[in-house]
Amino acid sequence: MQLNFGEFYESLNDALTATVAALGGFKKIGAQLWGELPPEQAAQRLRDCLNPSRREKLSPEQLLFIVRMARQAGFHALMNFVAADTGYKAAPIDAERQKQDLQAAIAAGMEQLNRQMARLERMQDKDA
Repeated sequence: MQLNFGEFYESLNDALTATVAALGGFKKIGAQLWGELPPEQAAQRLRDCLNPSRREKLSPEQLLFIVRMARQAGFHALMNFVAADTGYKAAPIDAERQKQDLQAAIAAGMEQLNRQMARLERMQDKDA
């Protein structure tokens, strides 16, 4: 399904397990997901969630948390697996470029707003 660093993942759980390992392991990620639990218990809960024969599963928000952590770490196996499995192509976005694009869009919008405000003021002056 998905190639990442020469590895092939048969399932979403395989890609998730590889991602958890790349991020520091079950204890570290489990503790971040369930900070209220002792680290060993949180690690076991995460193992259970990634075991297809268990009924415990990650919530959508927890899955996204792991995807975001993997993005920050530069490990893209999970996102690439999901994209390939669903017929999409995924690529990390350059955050600095995204900020620049947003700033440019805001500046353009402000410029248009200022032109419209000036036009409205001219129209109101004619009515007065």
